[in-house]
Amino acid sequence: MKKIGFCVPFPAWAIATLCILTSTAQAADQTVKFAVPNKQIQALGIQTAPLLNQNGSVLARYAAQVIVPPKAEQVVSSPVAGLVAQLLVQQNQLVRSGESLVNLVSPELGQLQLQLLQASARATLARQAAQREQSLFKEGIIPQRRVQESQAALSEAEAMLNQARAALRLSGMSTAAIKRVQASGKPQDSITLVAKQAGIVTDIAVMPGQRVEAATALLTVAQTGTLWLDIQLPVAEGGNWQPGTKVRISGRDVTARILSTSPMVSSGSQTVALRAAIEGKSGQVRPGEFVTVELPIAATQGSWGVPLSAVVYSGKQAYLFVRTPNGFEGRPVQVIASAGQQVRVQGPLKEGEQVAISGVVALKGAWLNAKESK
Repeated sequence: MKKIGFCVPFPAWAIATLCILTSTAQAADQTVKFAVPNKQIQALGIQTAPLLNQNGSVLARYAAQVIVPPKAEQVVSSPVAGLVAQLLVQQNQLVRSGESLVNLVSPELGQLQLQLLQASARATLARQAAQREQSLFKEGIIPQRRVQESQAALSEAEAMLNQARAALRLSGMSTAAIKRVQASGKPQDSITLVAKQAGIVTDIAVMPGQRVEAATALLTVAQTGTLWLDIQLPVAEGGNWQPGTKVRISGRDVTARILSTSPMVSSGSQTVALRAAIEGKSGQVRPGEFVTVELPIAATQGSWGVPLSAVVYSGKQAYLFVRTPNGFEGRPVQVIASAGQQVRVQGPLKEGEQVAISGVVALKGAWLNAKESK
């Protein structure tokens, strides 16, 4: 048997028959029609599908990481230098607002309580002095200047007392505990830090018996009811999706809506970050998890979504094979977007036209023969 001048993964007899049936060019420029009988279409497994201008039919897929929004995450840090006496929670534990998290022992805390007691004593003495001076002035025994001086001393003492209370609140002591120490005159040797919000303990950075400095991060509590997606895109694709666009996590019934695109480019990977907020069903994903998201490529005027298998190339020019009454016609198109096994093209096409989506290798051989015979 004589060899055919092109290589295709189909029986040689079928390719030979196609080559005999090729016709001359019937369209302008690079548009070439060629005949293919129905029997040969079936024998070669050629399948067609109608052109549909469906917005979002082409999906781009990118890697993304599930993250916790900054406003939903609380880092519990040590307000004073001290010793971690006891951890009262475990990692991944659900906690309520106000629940105890960690107990610290701190000499610095004792010093702050001492300052509170000293300020309280001075304020009490100043208050008594002011009351006495006021009584003496009413009786005409002392001048008004003495009353004014006592009032100024009282104001100064109360300011120092308020400052001592504020220092203890900043150290993590509750208002009730401060009042208790002030009333009893007995300092406490430890402090218990509590959760400011309900959530999950996502990270514990210390161990019991560990000494820490002030502002050392101890653990993290995150609210997982609201989660974001951090999507990494190539720089060239960063402007293709606007805020409000809906995206989907592959393989899961979870959707998200784009919030913003980072104006900064990662110097290491040359990517930009796209932020999207997960809409409901956030329990199906976990913070820190890597997922794949699907972003719809918007349909432009005169563009069509087709399978990647439908597109063939001659040099750098892309073509589609459009069904005709007697066979097919090769039409030049421009690929404007590609995502996985789907592409979006522009060209001289009409909605509803049947395009070959399989067996295109055999069709390309017949098409090339038709072009050579022009």
